[in-house]
Amino acid sequence: MLTVIGEALIDEVVQDGKAPVPHVGGSPMNVAVGLARLGHPVQFLGRFGKDAYGDMVAGHLRGNDVLVPLSPDSHPTSVARAVLDATGAASYEFALDWSLPELSGADGAPHFMLAATTMLHTGSIATMLAPGAQQVLNAVMGVHPRATIAFDPNCRPTIITDVDYAREQAEKFVVLADVVKASDEDLEWLYPGVDPKESARKWLAMGGAEGPAVVVVTQGGGGPWAVCAAGEASCEVPKVQVVDTVGAGDSFMAALLSTLVDRELDGAQRRPELRAMSRETLAEIIAYAARAAAVTVSRAGANPPSRAELQK
Repeated sequence: MLTVIGEALIDEVVQDGKAPVPHVGGSPMNVAVGLARLGHPVQFLGRFGKDAYGDMVAGHLRGNDVLVPLSPDSHPTSVARAVLDATGAASYEFALDWSLPELSGADGAPHFMLAATTMLHTGSIATMLAPGAQQVLNAVMGVHPRATIAFDPNCRPTIITDVDYAREQAEKFVVLADVVKASDEDLEWLYPGVDPKESARKWLAMGGAEGPAVVVVTQGGGGPWAVCAAGEASCEVPKVQVVDTVGAGDSFMAALLSTLVDRELDGAQRRPELRAMSRETLAEIIAYAARAAAVTVSRAGANPPSRAELQK
């Protein structure tokens, strides 16, 4: 069982006084859907309310064969609203509620919902916004002795505006993670004036033998770059007609984790093999993930590919 912990929300687009057009969103939720479409049993642990938007979130997850073990709560489902003016420029409003039940006991042992997890992914708002960020960190620490940990900071500077705080939070998760993915924009914001690749190399060194085995930097059309103990690797992105880039990074993350599972590199007991990854294997893994992202940008919205689409 793979587990994704994080936010699910509704993206609303409002223009010219028209009724809002809602879309289900949230980076971790997109990763969960991407993993399910690639054929993996996956559960999503995140909150949503007992309202129409919460029904949309739950329906989208279950419609993509993602398990949803947590029930809706009494708070409104989180909303990110983009208000477009006459020129199409957007201003953003957020109504976010991020909290979770404790997913680890007083002794640090993981909740029964996490007992069978071989890989846990988290990131974005879920790891930054209080009070839920601490609950996520507790869950990661509880699962770490038995599962591969994956992290994507997916920074949201319009929501988490304090870069020093964001950097501190990100590094708490980096030192616990086995696999880290960040965009060059994330790293440029977290570490101003520093080459994103240099920041990635520093992340790889964090935690010593207990820190990340792989750090990947996505660079949009410039193609992904990655570093592991054996060295560095990069690849070009497939040439496609770009419709929009919504969800591309999440599709990349899902495919990256999927191919690690396919290679039987998930689970804490596989950490030595993950750390021993060759540059050639690293290049193959990021090339596969780049193909998934390319499919997503070739069509509208956060619409990750299925396994069959990537096998064509």
